[in-house]
Amino acid sequence: MDVLIKIKDREGVIHELQAPTDMAMNIMELCKAYELPVEGTCGGMAMCASCQCYVLNDVALPEMGDDEEAMLSEAFYVKSNSRLGCQIPITEELEGLELELAPEY
Repeated sequence: MDVLIKIKDREGVIHELQAPTDMAMNIMELCKAYELPVEGTCGGMAMCASCQCYVLNDVALPEMGDDEEAMLSEAFYVKSNSRLGCQIPITEELEGLELELAPEY
């Protein structure tokens, strides 16, 4: 099953992406699959914050882990709604999620 996730890129363009729930992907990998400008330098280990995004609507997300919290405490452009895309697995619960990519450093 696919879910619809909307991602606003750094130019303000909104991309409506079909995200598969059966491939163990996360938001960072989804962005890369659709060739959105997300580095993912650390490969999804919550160690670089290059996949930081802002959550724009109220969709239930997994709790933030210690590694993600620590990385965001050191990252640039962090807001109260910041998350690391690599730490958000794509599940059916994400249907309708709206995100915005954080600025690059």
